[in-house]
Amino acid sequence: MAKKEVRTDLWVYDLLKDAGISLDAQGSNVKELDDALKTASKKGTGNVGFPEYCGVVKDFILIIEDKADITKHIKMKEDIISTDKNDIIDYAVNGALFYAQHIAKNTNYKKIIAFGISGDEKRHKITPLYIDDREYYRVLDDVESFISFNENNIDEYYIREILKENTDTEKETAEILKDAAKLHKDLRNYGNLGDKEKPLVVSGILLALNEIEYKNFSIESLNCDDTKTDGQKIYEAIESNLKRCNVAPEVKRDKIISQFLIIKDTPILNEKNRQLEKTPLRYYTEFLYEKLFKSIKYTDSPEDFLGRFYSEFMSYSGGDGQTLGIVLTPKHITQLFCNLLNLKSDDVVLDPCCGTAGFLIAAMHNMIQSVILDKKLKSRKEIDNDSDIKHIRKEQLHGIELQPYMFTIATTNMIIRGDGKSNLIHEDFLSQSAQKLQLKGATVGMMNPPYSQGSKENPNLYELCFVEHLLDSLTKGGRCAVIIPQSSMNGKTNEEKNIKENILLHHTLEGVITLNKDTFYGVGVMPCIAIFTAGEPHSKDKISKFINFENDGYKVSPHIGLIETESAKDKKQHLLDVWFDKIDSETKFCVKTKVESSDEWLHSFYYFNDELPTEQEIENTVADYLTFEFDMIAHNRDYLFKGDSNE
Repeated sequence: MAKKEVRTDLWVYDLLKDAGISLDAQGSNVKELDDALKTASKKGTGNVGFPEYCGVVKDFILIIEDKADITKHIKMKEDIISTDKNDIIDYAVNGALFYAQHIAKNTNYKKIIAFGISGDEKRHKITPLYIDDREYYRVLDDVESFISFNENNIDEYYIREILKENTDTEKETAEILKDAAKLHKDLRNYGNLGDKEKPLVVSGILLALNEIEYKNFSIESLNCDDTKTDGQKIYEAIESNLKRCNVAPEVKRDKIISQFLIIKDTPILNEKNRQLEKTPLRYYTEFLYEKLFKSIKYTDSPEDFLGRFYSEFMSYSGGDGQTLGIVLTPKHITQLFCNLLNLKSDDVVLDPCCGTAGFLIAAMHNMIQSVILDKKLKSRKEIDNDSDIKHIRKEQLHGIELQPYMFTIATTNMIIRGDGKSNLIHEDFLSQSAQKLQLKGATVGMMNPPYSQGSKENPNLYELCFVEHLLDSLTKGGRCAVIIPQSSMNGKTNEEKNIKENILLHHTLEGVITLNKDTFYGVGVMPCIAIFTAGEPHSKDKISKFINFENDGYKVSPHIGLIETESAKDKKQHLLDVWFDKIDSETKFCVKTKVESSDEWLHSFYYFNDELPTEQEIENTVADYLTFEFDMIAHNRDYLFKGDSNE
């Protein structure tokens, strides 16, 4: 047992290290804690007693008590955690609570989080408890890692999970949705704008606002004068900004600018509104400057704010997004792609169905942050002038988009983000030569292709067609992640079966992650993430991972949609630890196996239950059987337990 206990201690130590948390083992370097532990014997003798680990994170005390045997996790007594001496000694949670209450009583610390941990890296339970300065405790939801408890995250965890209040992020999300709803209503009421026109007007105004810093545009200039309309002024500012950002070639710039003629040519937008006492364009410009432009321009965030607004417009109007197969990717998925693909600052990223550029924005943010950390850049001037960051913005981000208005939104998004120049093209990805696209030197592919467009009549529009073409368009060894419907992994049609077979002939399937069914809330798509290595044939001995990540820590909130819960960071960290083989996992979460093209590339297809029953579970089963046998005998059915008379 001693070896098992040591193994558990080391596993817990690794968890702490991975989360960036430094705690003391068997004691404390904090004098106040050390003094308290001098009388913390679990036997109640008043002598010294030490939890496995303890320490300070910000103004929180963290305490860890662990047991190798998962059956020794917690002992309850009349629906509360037992405080009997033997239970404190024998059970992880009971011991953790004892130490936490002792420290709360004998120190000035007011916020203590204790963890009872049992088992090993493959099969375990990690139960946090919150104990305040009155020694009152609350059992919190089990976790898989300590990521929520490091310096960067512990305050958010405290606010969300312990105080049960909304975090700043949640408040920001609610505010964005509120602003988008209001703008949608105002665009319709004051401008009589249709579904496609709304995001174009928004995009155009944002580009015009980008000229403020060059003193080439001002909101005050929108004064409804007789010589030049407000729309003309905005349109000219858009033209200037596109030229300033080196959007080329000229034919491309012309395509974009033509999308904004509605701003210049629509009378109702340029006429003074009696209710507003200004033109709708002036009103929209003021609104967008305060509510959206500042968030995009001056906030260092991977959030696709413009995409969020677009999605909200479509949700209110019913739009044409779904009929076109357009399903915009949530922020937490774009960020997850960057993590799963282990994005580096020297990568070249290609998104061939870029939509509003959500993946490219997330990639740019992560790559730039990597440079900032590596070079320890601090000032805005240092960041803006760094040659590597300039190269990322100018040369390492590429996108393709077919829908003209989506292309315009994406271009706007990237320009405002300061991408240097827009490496976006307005083309049909599937009609592009893979060999020619390879010349971009893309080492990473990210894609959310159009959904449900393929059929027997249009077999070239199956999601897997997009996947195969993207893989063919990357450099050899390129990493690729796509989010597609789970049905694509089944390969039901002959065309899809052939594509799956061809993919394995030329590329490697690293794994598939089944996602939360509400990831695209309101759309009705059951998604998954498929991850590949391009240009390297799938070996017969290759072991691929199939993960069930349906429980991702996100839930649907009425009137808001999918929101992050307190467990999301923890569950994501667990996913990444398993994906990168830092820890092992039960098969109910991850199955590692060889694959065939004829298989359904999903966790549900490969899953098998490999869990060994615990001693307690065996005892319970035997007890149930004996109870059943006794009951049958009592009802004169003892013949059920006698052998065959012919034997």
